[in-house]
Amino acid sequence: MHAFDVLGDPVRRRILELLATGERSSGDVVGVISDEFGISQPAVSQHLKVLRDNGFATVRPEGTRRIYAVDPSGPAVAEDWLAGLRGFWSQRLDALGTELARGRRNAPGTSPRGDRK
Repeated sequence: MHAFDVLGDPVRRRILELLATGERSSGDVVGVISDEFGISQPAVSQHLKVLRDNGFATVRPEGTRRIYAVDPSGPAVAEDWLAGLRGFWSQRLDALGTELARGRRNAPGTSPRGDRK
């Protein structure tokens, strides 16, 4: 599953938001998510499994509890993919800025320096 497929689900995004504030037990996650989204414990567990299986969350046993945390490798994959687009957008935004500046310089009612008369 691609990182953005994982992040495309609002329940999984909310779980990651919870985990980003610190480790949480599965019971804590289920309580919050069940209240906010009205879904069952097995449904929340399935979302936690997707996050685990795709590198977005880690789990460790603590007695009978399972403690979840954000795994930075999953978000890093999404960030790396976006970084590949940054150059494209930077070039486009730079070009747009240049065109806007030229338009202001050449606009009727402006001096050669671009100041309004």
